[in-house]
Amino acid sequence: MNRKTQIVVVGGGAGGLELVRRLGAKFGRKRHDIILVDKNLSHIWKPLLHEVAAGALDANLDEVGYRGHCYRWGYRFFQGSLSGINRTAKTISLAPVHDEDGRELIGAHTIRYDILVLAVGSVSNDFGVPGVKEHCLYLDSREQAERFRTRLLNHCLRVSRAMMKNPKADETVHVAIVGGGATGVELAAELYNAAAALSHYGLEVFDESRLKVTLLEAGPRILPLLPEKLSAAAAHELGELGVKVMPATQVIEAEPRALLTKCGKRIEADLMVWAAGVKGAEFLGTLGLETNNRNQFVVRETLQTVTDDDIFALGDCATYTPPGEERPIPPRAQAAHQMANVVYHNIIRKLDRRPLKAFVYQDKGSLVSLSRFSTVGSLMGNLVGGSMAIEGRLARFVYNSLYRLHLLGIHGWIKGTFLMLIGRVNRIVRPRLKLH
Repeated sequence: MNRKTQIVVVGGGAGGLELVRRLGAKFGRKRHDIILVDKNLSHIWKPLLHEVAAGALDANLDEVGYRGHCYRWGYRFFQGSLSGINRTAKTISLAPVHDEDGRELIGAHTIRYDILVLAVGSVSNDFGVPGVKEHCLYLDSREQAERFRTRLLNHCLRVSRAMMKNPKADETVHVAIVGGGATGVELAAELYNAAAALSHYGLEVFDESRLKVTLLEAGPRILPLLPEKLSAAAAHELGELGVKVMPATQVIEAEPRALLTKCGKRIEADLMVWAAGVKGAEFLGTLGLETNNRNQFVVRETLQTVTDDDIFALGDCATYTPPGEERPIPPRAQAAHQMANVVYHNIIRKLDRRPLKAFVYQDKGSLVSLSRFSTVGSLMGNLVGGSMAIEGRLARFVYNSLYRLHLLGIHGWIKGTFLMLIGRVNRIVRPRLKLH
């Protein structure tokens, strides 16, 4: 009896989950064995984590459970964290899984593969700045976003109670965000949206005037990937909300409740968030595959790793510099989506022993949401025949469309369309904030 070809995808993020859905729909379990491995039990779109952190999004309602999803689309799911790759035996090793009390649920084990796809995403890059790991919060995962939300609400409750006891007290919650990219900017705006709503949920004397947000960016301006005009517009909008935007400000150390800058300033804060860039997790550099100085797997134009033709990598954990370009493909959701599409076709071509396709990145532009207050961005490439700066309702419509495309990618057209309709209803019937 011939054994099935085993295709293993490690990482259930946007790219990995879309890939196993398409492979499962293509092959099912009769011809090939499609396996997804992830340390978590559910998926939530990473660009939405700032909304989870601010309480504007209930992750329990928007998550995708891997076990239900795999049953629907004909692949298998294994919970676990990648700990090693044996390229000679063509197996991956998974670390033990423990419950919240530290008891072992699933022992360490190995999984065979014929084709392996690494789509494990990225983590925040602290650039070795002292104190960041100990004193700053990250938004790399749902757990981290929910930890931030819990601490934020606790500080808001503290201020609200203090104001009730002494209405003249000048109490505030100060949040410092390091990194003026999309995550930092979107979080800063979303925090003011949340603060404005807290008075309706039991914190009667708390509003946005009690929130102080400082956004620090080491570069000369925030949102460096957008045209300078849009960057300035976003900075102005944030300033109108109350955000103190500090470009050209490099953080050199983090203390328990303060950030120290290169120019000698001390920024005190109740909560400090680090969103200043991404890199691959440290263990990726120990797997025997070639990586760059950010622990990202180096891939060729087919998205196969340069070390092993049977191992592909996609998304934030992969680095690829197109011919003639000086910089690699940026770590964006649209890049992961496009990479997943190429890897899907290349796996089929590899199985059929046909030449593989080269990955050609198509920059669709960048969009940044300032919560309900504004949206700015630029559309590029074959989408508009060049580049076009957009703001306001059009930008908001396109921004929302990105999430709709994500839903279609991981659920297919039928269920994806229904989820869009349900989402419109939920915006009306759901509470405005998640407070527990």
